[in-house]
Amino acid sequence: MRFRTLPLTAVSGLILTLPITAGCAQADDEWTVASPDGQLALTVEHDSAFGRLQYRVDRGPKSSRETVLEPSPLGIVRQDQSFVDGLSQVSVSEVETIDETYSLPHGKRSQYRHQARQRVLVFANGTGAQFELIVRAANDGVAFRYRFPENDATVRTVSEEATGFHVPSQARAWICPQQTPFKYGPGYEEFYIAGEAGATAPGDSGWSFPALFEIGGHHWVLVTEAAVDEHSCGFRLASAAPAGLYRIRLPEAAEGLGEGQIEPTSKLPWALPWRVVIVGDLATVVESTLVSDLSPPSQLADTDWIRPGHASWSWWTDPTSPRDATKLKAFVDLAAEMGWEYTLIDAGWNQMLNGNVQDVIEYAKEKGIAPILWYNSGGPHNEVGENPRDLMFDPEIRRAELKKLAEWGVKCIKVDFWHSDKQQHIELYLDVLKDAAVHKILVNFHGCTLPRGWSRTYPHLMTMEAVYGTEQYKFQPKFKEKGAWHNTVIPFTRNVVGPMDYTPVAFTKDKYAHETSYGHELAQSVVFESGIVHMADSVEVYRNLPEEPKAFLKTVPAAWDETRLLAGRPGELVVIARRRAQDWYLGGLNGENETKKLSLDLSFLGDGTWTVKLIADGDNATSFDSSEFQLKTAEPLEVQLLPQGGFVAHLSAVSQSE
Repeated sequence: MRFRTLPLTAVSGLILTLPITAGCAQADDEWTVASPDGQLALTVEHDSAFGRLQYRVDRGPKSSRETVLEPSPLGIVRQDQSFVDGLSQVSVSEVETIDETYSLPHGKRSQYRHQARQRVLVFANGTGAQFELIVRAANDGVAFRYRFPENDATVRTVSEEATGFHVPSQARAWICPQQTPFKYGPGYEEFYIAGEAGATAPGDSGWSFPALFEIGGHHWVLVTEAAVDEHSCGFRLASAAPAGLYRIRLPEAAEGLGEGQIEPTSKLPWALPWRVVIVGDLATVVESTLVSDLSPPSQLADTDWIRPGHASWSWWTDPTSPRDATKLKAFVDLAAEMGWEYTLIDAGWNQMLNGNVQDVIEYAKEKGIAPILWYNSGGPHNEVGENPRDLMFDPEIRRAELKKLAEWGVKCIKVDFWHSDKQQHIELYLDVLKDAAVHKILVNFHGCTLPRGWSRTYPHLMTMEAVYGTEQYKFQPKFKEKGAWHNTVIPFTRNVVGPMDYTPVAFTKDKYAHETSYGHELAQSVVFESGIVHMADSVEVYRNLPEEPKAFLKTVPAAWDETRLLAGRPGELVVIARRRAQDWYLGGLNGENETKKLSLDLSFLGDGTWTVKLIADGDNATSFDSSEFQLKTAEPLEVQLLPQGGFVAHLSAVSQSE
């Protein structure tokens, strides 16, 4: 194996000052860890000439593997030590087999099994300081992380990471620009950009995780991170990607109004987040649970109180409603009529007319509906004036507030406007989760960072925004024309890595009226995964729906036992099947402005006959076509989608055999 010289780029304003050599140096050593099924291999290479490390990822049978990530740099820099060049091998562990099972109350699945193989490679720099490179390969992807193993109470600082992801030339990319800090962000709220890999981000803030690449026409790679904890910040990718080399970078100084430093610090030992590379076909990517698998196990001894579900939500159709008890009670009534578990009382509830927030809470409890209360996360890290604020930042104030909410009977909080991925804000996220768990209060983060596996560690984290969602019909003129395309990109990107509070199923035409069909809006209830689904439209709209779609919204689950991608491609089409108990729910979205006829293979159900309740697009974008029939699994399910259309189907078994 030849050790390639890789381009060096500025990252977070600093420059990795490695010597540049002509030609190639021989890799003196290499170590490979292969997935349990043998279809993926992560290989680490070391050369003695410069003492540098790099890795590559290959896919396929051992005899004919194809490279999906070309040799990519490894290394990390602390303020006191550099672990980039001049590295020598200390030890290499034997391959360890990992086989873990766990369950979660919401998500793509209810039961999880993580099977992988792992090695620990230990290296020392020229001063003798050591670090571990932990490498792991699972059937749905590979991952690696850095760890400083010494026991030392002295606080260390990571100033730079040399890690890169070298995507082959001609790869296609679906990747989201990182928001530049401003009054309402960053919050991972931008459109993904589709194009050739290696393009420079439109701004200086870089690219967000996750990043999706199509390689060679049949390999798909999604890059992200997992197990970000209070000892780290949230990382992202640098703006420039010369020759397809995407480098890790730190947050920006301006995030969170400049509060906190961008470089993470910790005592030793210190493990940095996992760098995650999900690899396979598109179904492997969509169905992957690798981000969750790599995250720490649940910290909750009891999860019986965690209840997924749907919530009525008044703000989208009437932004003044959270300040009016009468209006909010109407949404409580809607939740009760629809069989939804929750109602959200959004920003401004502490300045209420026609009663107060406790009146609404008591009314909801009488109806058997659990209330959710909104909070501003600030604190000095944002200047957004929406209230209540300054109740979640200070630990003593936060704990007193959560204790009061538990006494009131509030079951969930929505905490908004975070605006930073710096370490101190990551710590604040986790502190909110820990304190909420004490009082058995669920959590929804908005205006927030990307999911990084926290819903495994803290299963009462039900959902996170970090996406352009329905509210953008109020704020973003391009959402009208790009909404359908966007909706068929995020199931392959953003929603892969964790629950997504898109606030779906909006039939009302808002400021920038959607061009998606009613079938497209209805299908979001299945296609988008979220532990609590906040239904965006009004009381009148949901009440006046035709009988079949209304009945569907009363019964569609919010948590799933199994998830499968049946068809699709980013920006064009997505069809997802999700199972709850013995029933399957299908949802499909058309991302293009042309009619599509689908013939869906249901053989994954096994032999048998199923009753199908199908709700598809009607004659026009504001109508439905509902039907009920029986179908053998040997027969395809035929569905026609209007331009920017969609469908749902509920399948229940009539007879079934293995």
